Amino acid sequence: MQRVFLAAVLFVLGLSLSLTAYAAPVQQSSDLLAQFVTRANMRAGGGVDWRIVGTYDAGTPIRLDGQAFEGSWVRGIVPDGTVGWVLVESLNISREQAASLRGIWVDEPFRLPAPGGGPAPASAPAEPQAAVPAQAPASAPVTAPAGGIATTTANGVNMRTEPNGAVIRTLRFSEAITVDGKHPTANWVRVITADGARGWVATDFVVLTPQQYTDLPVVEGGAVNPGSGSASSAPPEAPPAAPVVNTAPVTGFNLGGHIKSLNANTVARMRQSGMTWVKRQWRYLRGQSSDSVGGIIDEAHANGFRILIGIVGLPGELNQPGYIDDYVAFLAGAAARGADAIEVWNEPNIDREWPAGSISPANYTNLLRRAYQAIKAANPNTMVVSGAPAPTGFFGGCHGGGCDDDAFVRGMAAAGAASYMDCLGIHYNEGILSPDATSGDPRGSSGHYTRYFWGMVNTYNRAFGGSRPLCFTEIGYLTSEGFPPLPSGFAWAGNVTVAQQAAWLSRAATLARNSGRVRLFIIWNVDFTEYGADPMAGYAMIRPDGSCPACEALAR
Repeated sequence: MQRVFLAAVLFVLGLSLSLTAYAAPVQQSSDLLAQFVTRANMRAGGGVDWRIVGTYDAGTPIRLDGQAFEGSWVRGIVPDGTVGWVLVESLNISREQAASLRGIWVDEPFRLPAPGGGPAPASAPAEPQAAVPAQAPASAPVTAPAGGIATTTANGVNMRTEPNGAVIRTLRFSEAITVDGKHPTANWVRVITADGARGWVATDFVVLTPQQYTDLPVVEGGAVNPGSGSASSAPPEAPPAAPVVNTAPVTGFNLGGHIKSLNANTVARMRQSGMTWVKRQWRYLRGQSSDSVGGIIDEAHANGFRILIGIVGLPGELNQPGYIDDYVAFLAGAAARGADAIEVWNEPNIDREWPAGSISPANYTNLLRRAYQAIKAANPNTMVVSGAPAPTGFFGGCHGGGCDDDAFVRGMAAAGAASYMDCLGIHYNEGILSPDATSGDPRGSSGHYTRYFWGMVNTYNRAFGGSRPLCFTEIGYLTSEGFPPLPSGFAWAGNVTVAQQAAWLSRAATLARNSGRVRLFIIWNVDFTEYGADPMAGYAMIRPDGSCPACEALAR
């Protein structure tokens, strides 16, 4: 995972990879000059879980190029050249002005020039931090005595034997590391931990300036794990499982989970639940080799799981010449590499994932057609799943700015999509009632089909006349139990308990299995830990105390 947001809109329900209802879109921009109105922190990403990269006084100018998709955080550059994310409330702009900025991902390159003038950075953080070793701002990490750059992780992240290789261990948020080189072909850096472990980490999760990354020497290999028993060491190996050697046609009902990391605990909990599939989402960036997903395919197969990879590109590049050719070639390569199933794009009915103005079921079906033909030519046994739309009734139909999901799937059917998919992708993640319920939701529009499990199943099944099975590539129930109160945009789930989450997931899986309509049932999610503006950990089966009531319920 790496998520669940929508550009220039406010979600009533959103994940790093999903949403259901939101406010009207506004005209987007990519350059807005603002100013700090209070002393505030700038962070490496859009949320308080990201490392502080600088602290700036009131009056400091900042040039903004985008917003996090839920609208509370904006990204910009300050006069000293530091790029980072700031809460909207810290600046002299309104939420409406922030919403006018285009939605961006944390890994999107920053291209605007720094503004001039303004106060110098403040000398100390504006808020207390967790007890971690003191670090210099990202704009000036200290050079380690033994060579390399002494810095920290920008979030919790896996350290691997090679780019997308096997996990050596999981590094903590803001863990002290030394970066001693970069990979010659992939956006990965080699890091060394305090106890001497060395391995590869995705560059986006390490605090480095662009210049520091450029100056790193190119290195290869060199991974080592001394097994010191430190807190960041990987857990013991999970019980052995028969590896999946080759893909084969997918039949029957299949249960799985969307994971952040396939570590020993996650593997054990998934096996306890009876899961045989994992899902990983991959953000395709132009120029990537299909081999970049080879590690996650091999990792799943080695642990006895089949794998669904949801592959989504960058909406801002989709309409550029040759982009679809490159994207489709990447999908074909992933199929040839052994992916058991591929979900083609994600939520193409909204402008978080598809360019505003060109959203249409016909345009998506054209992409699906080309993807299907390329995937099947590369590996006939790879199951092709259509990109699940975002469940919503906001648009009142379907137009270039966005489509309600019922209109979108009907439009796909009319455009001939049934000929270019093995399974119809579907998301369901806003339930606050048992999946048996078909009425009685206490929210406004309580009769809307997206509120109910059967409302979603029946709507999607009818759209294609039952000619294609359904693949839930995301189904989950949100609960804040064990966490702080939910953000305001998710307050609708404030009364859901962990016990209900467990019971409802188990019941929904049983109903899906018995319906005969569902081929794949992927629970969102198994082990995510991020809980902030987007409370992904609230959907997790594994709870903060390490327990997993949903695992126990599914096992019964």
